[in-house]
Amino acid sequence: MRAVALTKYLPSDHPEAFVDVELPDPTPGPGDLRVRVRAVSVNPVDVKVRAPKDKVEASPRVLGWDAAGVVEAVGKDVKRFRPGDEVFYAGSIAKPGTDSELHVVDARIVGRKPKGLTFTQAAAMPLTSITAWELLFERLGVPQRRTGTPKDALLVVGGAGGVGSMAIQIASKLTDLTVIATASRPETVEWCKSLGAHHVVDHRQPLAAQVQALVPGGVRYVMALTQTEQHFAQLVELMAPFGQLGIIDDPQTPLDVNAMKRKSLALHWELMFTRALYDADPLSQQRLLDTVADLVEAGTLRTTMTQDFGPLTAANLRRAHAAVETGRTVGKIVLSGIP
Repeated sequence: MRAVALTKYLPSDHPEAFVDVELPDPTPGPGDLRVRVRAVSVNPVDVKVRAPKDKVEASPRVLGWDAAGVVEAVGKDVKRFRPGDEVFYAGSIAKPGTDSELHVVDARIVGRKPKGLTFTQAAAMPLTSITAWELLFERLGVPQRRTGTPKDALLVVGGAGGVGSMAIQIASKLTDLTVIATASRPETVEWCKSLGAHHVVDHRQPLAAQVQALVPGGVRYVMALTQTEQHFAQLVELMAPFGQLGIIDDPQTPLDVNAMKRKSLALHWELMFTRALYDADPLSQQRLLDTVADLVEAGTLRTTMTQDFGPLTAANLRRAHAAVETGRTVGKIVLSGIP
């Protein structure tokens, strides 16, 4: 099969950061699917894994953790899927990635592709949908109900990013929360509002005063999706007593969690790969993705694809990684399958 892979961890503008390769076709295990990949998207985790380091792989390593495609073969224990089914999923960080012509994945973490979306539109959604959903409902414990009477508030730091774009939609459409997003450019402010944010504040300015002007008692829930260490002191200040703070990024310096004690704040981590890594009810992610597909088909949620970088080639993937590295992308970048 054809794939895009790396053997050295190089800057994205280096011509060997990714290379086009030929690899043996993968064989599905008893509980696996082999999927012909029709589209992938690029996430910050892809960039983090590829970050330059003094390491050389003995054989080509395929990255990528988002895909939409068509089931080509199923393992003997798989009952849910059959060849020809259209699917979307985020895979496992412990296994070869999706930047390839064919990909083997545990059937338990695969959902049906939403009808009405192209493969590229669908590929933008799995990883960010799972992350936002698990963080909001499972980690932070937000009630999933919609009565039309806002009670508590949610702050989404980094609202125009991939996870933020899904979190805004899910929270504004499926809960009673007042959703406050952060953005700093006119186009990202408008993007957040178009997804359902009730208010948008500027994360280039101190957050506490802006948020407390909207919610004087402080927000109960915070999803800190980017630059958490930069904003941490402000987040503690703007949160209400007994609030819930969830983070997904990787602070490079220790957070002063003692500052959270006075308000009895709780801190939660979310890594959507945890279920696959520890075989911890991975089937729940299949149910989650099927629910997302239902919501897309009902018009409740929409794809967050904003840029199509063309076919999956080494050159195009290098270009996509470089764009994600800027931290200024809106929504998701996708690539169609290998030509």
